[in-house]
Amino acid sequence: MDAILLQILNGLDKGSAYALIALGLTLIFGTLGVVNFAHGALFMIGAFCAVTLNKLLTISYITIDETQKDFLGNPLKVQNTYVESWFGPELGAAIIDWSVPLAILFSIPVMIAIGFIMERGLIKHFYKRPHADQILVTFGLAIVLQEVIKYFYGANPIPTPAPDMFRGSLDFGVLLGFDPNAIIYPYWRLVYFLFAAIIISAVFAFLQFTTFGMVVRAGMADRETVGLLGINIDRRFTIMFGIAAAVAGLAGVMYAPINSPNYHMGMDFLVLSFVVVVVGGMGSLPGAVLAGFLLGILESFASMNEIKSILPGIDQIIIYVVAIIILLTRPRGLMGRKGVMEE
Repeated sequence: MDAILLQILNGLDKGSAYALIALGLTLIFGTLGVVNFAHGALFMIGAFCAVTLNKLLTISYITIDETQKDFLGNPLKVQNTYVESWFGPELGAAIIDWSVPLAILFSIPVMIAIGFIMERGLIKHFYKRPHADQILVTFGLAIVLQEVIKYFYGANPIPTPAPDMFRGSLDFGVLLGFDPNAIIYPYWRLVYFLFAAIIISAVFAFLQFTTFGMVVRAGMADRETVGLLGINIDRRFTIMFGIAAAVAGLAGVMYAPINSPNYHMGMDFLVLSFVVVVVGGMGSLPGAVLAGFLLGILESFASMNEIKSILPGIDQIIIYVVAIIILLTRPRGLMGRKGVMEE
């Protein structure tokens, strides 16, 4: 029982990332009808927003400390960060320590701006083009963004630590009545799951309970009729593209301590996230979230040594196997709408 609970927990953080990326993909497809293969790159850029803020906060300068001497009796050169000199040692150190959560505030305007530029500068020209053209142009854009990140940050992963208070692990075994150390789970992975739940709930609440969201949902169902009512639905859909970009970016920011950011992490998640979208049902927001968590947990179970000893390599293909089974039995996905991608 403890092994089962542990695998469920292990699947939640990756499932959360799948769900957040798939949610943004579905928002873009449901509003603009665009298959956006550059969405994984937005996840990657979000992670590098966390890296960038951490590097900015740790910029330092050298001073001479007369109170400290080297072995020759000369004053030592000491590096001090500007943040600590501006805000004091304690507050400055705390700001640096909390750079990843603070990157949320830094990344939101950056990701919305990138989303607007992508949509207005390139993607709007492909609204009425075949999906194959959309895939090719957005995939090319993803490669360009990936190479830009590689040029400026290098090819190696960049460790981005979580705040000190979240670097330990929680003993779930004791909380649930199992033996101590039976279920050990990192605090930050729990934080990521809770963060994902908040973002997903906020997006659904925005679409469900605000006037803007209700107009967007109406436009997703019948764009022409909403336009005939005198509503500039295109402008609202552009804003939704920015929101979808921000969701992907936030997913990347908070995932940085779990998986050190690297230039190809967007591609790693992109293909799997598209499988999640297809399994959930193209255009279905609840389906994308459900499929994200479901496939994340299944992937976690498939990585168990007991399973891999019976079916070697199953952890690498389990998501695709499940996708084939679901699409053979339910071609529209778990919660797909009739007519979507069926023309």
